[in-house]
Amino acid sequence: MVQLDERAAVRRLHDRLGVGPRPGDLDLPYGAALDALLTDGPAGAPAPRPAAPARPAKGDDQAKKEAARRRTEDERALAKWWLDRMVTAGGPAAERMTWFWHGHFATSEQKVRSPALMLAQNETFRRLGLGPFADLAQALVVDPAMLVWLDGNDNRVGAANENLAREMMELFTLGIGHYDEIDVREAARSLTGWTVRADSGKAELVAKRHDDGEKRVFGQTGRYTAQSLVALVLGRPESPEFVVGRVWFRLVSAQPPAADVLARLVTAFRRDTRSLLRALAGEAAFRDSVNVLVKQPVDWAVGLMRALDVKPRDLNEKQTDAVLRSLRGLGQVPFRPPSVGGWPAGGAWLTTAAWPSRLDLAKLVAERASVKNAIGSADRIEGVRRLLGVDSWSDRTKAALEKVIGNPVQLVVVAASAPEYVVSR
Repeated sequence: MVQLDERAAVRRLHDRLGVGPRPGDLDLPYGAALDALLTDGPAGAPAPRPAAPARPAKGDDQAKKEAARRRTEDERALAKWWLDRMVTAGGPAAERMTWFWHGHFATSEQKVRSPALMLAQNETFRRLGLGPFADLAQALVVDPAMLVWLDGNDNRVGAANENLAREMMELFTLGIGHYDEIDVREAARSLTGWTVRADSGKAELVAKRHDDGEKRVFGQTGRYTAQSLVALVLGRPESPEFVVGRVWFRLVSAQPPAADVLARLVTAFRRDTRSLLRALAGEAAFRDSVNVLVKQPVDWAVGLMRALDVKPRDLNEKQTDAVLRSLRGLGQVPFRPPSVGGWPAGGAWLTTAAWPSRLDLAKLVAERASVKNAIGSADRIEGVRRLLGVDSWSDRTKAALEKVIGNPVQLVVVAASAPEYVVSR
């Protein structure tokens, strides 16, 4: 095992547990950097408040078009706000885990069709994301956006819909192989009756739609409700191991942790997610140079904006559209995961088809920054390395940078698209 040196380890802390380093962040020692990342920061700019979902009268095509236009505008405003919040985050770990939980409990505006519900879920992730996992899971199983996304509105006594129950076990809490079809069927009965009010967007339990009979889940019989079902599921020994494994996969390594490491992390996770992150950072594997991860497009873009001090709030409408268009070309836009399984990981992001979008976005960000002053004039290749927080350049990357050394913007574009920056090493 080859351990990263102190500065490289601090950079990895910011890449994995935060949302990328800003100038000066890498000067702190490892312990102080970790403390800063895990400390809650300022609340940040308030979110735009989307309109409640409109329900045009049947046959009113003009009203339908207007509702669709407003929904598109609200979704764009929300995506811009969240990107800005990540870029300006004072408590980076909270924003990191808000993003992580968005992928873990993946819910998409494509089907929900309500920016207001998506924002409410986002705020739940941020409020509960570093606390005990049980609090978050209890909130999400009756979250309005989740109920719409996984057909909870259609789940009623006598006609149970199994979508939410199945995904809760398979993707959110236990993993494949730790439940059977009887468990899914009975869990679905436990979740009946929860609906989203069309007028307020709030979730409520409608008693006459709820199956209050006895259910048998994991061999245990009870009159389970949504809350008692979640408590039962999370009490299974496989649950904390599964969730910790998902956090490890996204933040540390594609290779699973050793048994002793997993046991220590589960102990921390049983306290809360903040404790889990601190425990992750204390494991030798976290500083092992072999554990590289390809940055997700949003991670990459937000990290670049933080390094160059470019705030999405300062972008005009045309520039905002260009950012979102590039992220769409890269395959990842906030509030739009492709499925309930969330986004892929690893080399799936490094396609030739996505290359033009990466270059376009890097150029847009670089043009908005004072890159000439930030890089300096003495040794521009070294200057851009320090600006982006890269440990070192390969000879091949240095040769590519030499070709554009006279153009500071192009220098940043090439550097930001190089493997040394696209991959969190």
